[in-house]
Amino acid sequence: MDVHRLLKSFGYAFYGIWTALREQNMRIHFISALIVIIAALLTGLTLGEWLIIIMAITLVIGTEMINTAIETLVDLASPDIHPLAKQAKDVAAGAVLVFAIASVIIGLLIFLPKWF
Repeated sequence: MDVHRLLKSFGYAFYGIWTALREQNMRIHFISALIVIIAALLTGLTLGEWLIIIMAITLVIGTEMINTAIETLVDLASPDIHPLAKQAKDVAAGAVLVFAIASVIIGLLIFLPKWF
């Protein structure tokens, strides 16, 4: 195994995260995640609840990163407005929305019984 090459690949991945953070929606997801983590710390979640919250956060952020990559590729491949390019971008954005809505529902199911 080439350690130098492995470290470079991690560098590329961290640069990808940094690049994604320049997107407004990604910053919103990160801020939301921080708020949820702070609420979870203050609420005293069980290990199982933490695992579910971490998975929900990871799925939303990961999906947003994939959405950003798809949008970038579509813009590269089809700089002009095209119905199929729009469809690809809309479907990718819809996937993020599905995970975001599910994560809100998960959060409500975990936090509301503990708070009320």
